[in-house]
Amino acid sequence: MEIRNKNNILEIESNSKSIIYFDEAKKQLKIDDLDVSYPGEYEKSGILLEVKEYSDNLFYSFSVDGNHILFVLTDDFELKEEILSFFGDVDVLIIYGTKKAVKIFENIEARVVIPYGEGKSIFLQTLGQNTEEVSSFKLKGEYSADNTEFVNLA
Repeated sequence: MEIRNKNNILEIESNSKSIIYFDEAKKQLKIDDLDVSYPGEYEKSGILLEVKEYSDNLFYSFSVDGNHILFVLTDDFELKEEILSFFGDVDVLIIYGTKKAVKIFENIEARVVIPYGEGKSIFLQTLGQNTEEVSSFKLKGEYSADNTEFVNLA
């Protein structure tokens, strides 16, 4: 699985070449050509997705190539057991990067974290991470639950 950013469109390409598109500006998510903008369960091209509405925000939980990917598009919600149980065990966390989002990240314990948005550098600096920007990231094998890898997509 490869994750890359092209013109503020985050792309996650599965091993079977299906692509999840996330438009940062519009906060719009698609699996190939399927627009996913309502709560529910979806399956397209071997990608499983559950969308949950909580505090007037949508949260996206994917299963791609055996990995659990979670999209958190806002930092404007209260962390309660209801939403934390939806998050579950996260392999890759894609989170709107702000100083406030650090608290959300600390409650999720993801193996790989990819912040996005204008505040991603503040998010990374608050956590003491000075990672160089990369054009893409390939998720290979298993990642330790003890260490979190931070990815700074250009």
